[in-house]
Amino acid sequence: MKVTFDSQIFTLQEYGGISRYICSLACHLDEIEGVDANIVAPLYINAYLNKLSKKLVTGIKISRVAKTGMIVHLCSLFLARNLIARHAPQIIHETYFSPKLMAPKGIPTILTVYDMIDELFASKIVNKYLDWKRIASQRADHVICISECTRRDLIKLYDLPEDKVSVVYLGFDALIPSVAKIEKTKPYLFYVGHRGGYKNFEGFLRAYAHSSWLSTQFDVLCFGGGAFSNVEKALFKELNVSDEQLHQMTGNDEQLACYYRDAALFIYPSLYEGFGIPPLEAMSLGCPVACSNTSSIPEVVGDAAEYFDPNDSQSIRAAIELVLTSTERQTDLINKGYERCTQFTWERCAQETLAVYKALL
Repeated sequence: MKVTFDSQIFTLQEYGGISRYICSLACHLDEIEGVDANIVAPLYINAYLNKLSKKLVTGIKISRVAKTGMIVHLCSLFLARNLIARHAPQIIHETYFSPKLMAPKGIPTILTVYDMIDELFASKIVNKYLDWKRIASQRADHVICISECTRRDLIKLYDLPEDKVSVVYLGFDALIPSVAKIEKTKPYLFYVGHRGGYKNFEGFLRAYAHSSWLSTQFDVLCFGGGAFSNVEKALFKELNVSDEQLHQMTGNDEQLACYYRDAALFIYPSLYEGFGIPPLEAMSLGCPVACSNTSSIPEVVGDAAEYFDPNDSQSIRAAIELVLTSTERQTDLINKGYERCTQFTWERCAQETLAVYKALL
């Protein structure tokens, strides 16, 4: 089977979750006997794509130049049409949300939808992206969602037939820590990524601040998401949480892995996620997880986490304290976590995606 991925995301993202997913999927599909996978991106800025085998990629990497993004995007799409036709694929897997058909007529198209966060949490949003996402989802011959939660929301919000939408879970790449230990004198609760809006960092922090035991025995360490904003600093002051208790770090994947490995507990308080890779990263490195009981998160973490209601600070506090005061519970979660994260591999993702392709053909 000949499968072609189009160029869209690779002119938009230098780094990012969607382009990493497409690259990983294409690589593992191409390793399956009888499958010929190819990414047609005549012009691209993507760093992941640049690391793939030349056999997999049709195109050249160019440097990002300010104010030329849309020109590069449109030029790459224009050039891709003829190149895709030359490859004569049996399936086109579109890599982002275009209002126009990316494939030559007559070739079935697949689209992946990752979450419905903007539709559910952005109020009064006026955004071409959402219009294009709807058009692309309704136009595609079949849609893959990365969780059952996303599938349910997509069908409901976009009024799609149930048999048009399948679920294929993502794989994840286990991080490898450097040998060095994190130099911290106090144990810490670990948080990764953006902190605003539906990510509910504020809800977690209120639970932490309202527990005299947590706030005196543990620090909070945040990785990524940028420096603390003035709004966040005002919240810290309101909650009487000091700079000595809160830390924001950035770094590479090796450093991130070290922080996971050495954390007392990983906290994932999101109100909504389309999938959620950070808990799997934490589990793979022997870090116990406490997380929300909402959206797709239970699908991913299964019984390998302590759950809480993210809208209830008392529930968050109780779950965190339960794990941290019980070595037996910590050991149980760590062991279950090691087992759980083995279920989400790129090999499995590729095989299940191929099954969707075959069913469509």
